[in-house]
Amino acid sequence: VLLVESGGGLVQPGRSLKLSCAASGSWFSINVMWWYRQPPVKQRELVANIARDGRTTYEDSVKGQFTLSRDSAKTTTVYLYMNSLKPEDTAVYYCNAQLRLSGNHSWGKGTLVTVST
Repeated sequence: VLLVESGGGLVQPGRSLKLSCAASGSWFSINVMWWYRQPPVKQRELVANIARDGRTTYEDSVKGQFTLSRDSAKTTTVYLYMNSLKPEDTAVYYCNAQLRLSGNHSWGKGTLVTVST
């Protein structure tokens, strides 16, 4: 499965941004899709995930601030809505998908989000 993230950029603190992750396969071939982020000089960390049935889970650090949703059944796209952004949200955001049959994971190349004045 090929994953392509988009939507990153420079945004001022307090503003919102929407990230997208488009997968080449169908939801039939995917178990779960995750968003991770890697802040500068830090390790990659989990942000949120969405299962094939639409259930979502968020890390405590983004609960109430980020919202994850999926597109209709016709496309395999997930969206990460990020509100009230803070400088500490600055990171490269990566999309990850676990394949249903093999259990293997695919990664996107990431999209950079910079929160700064």
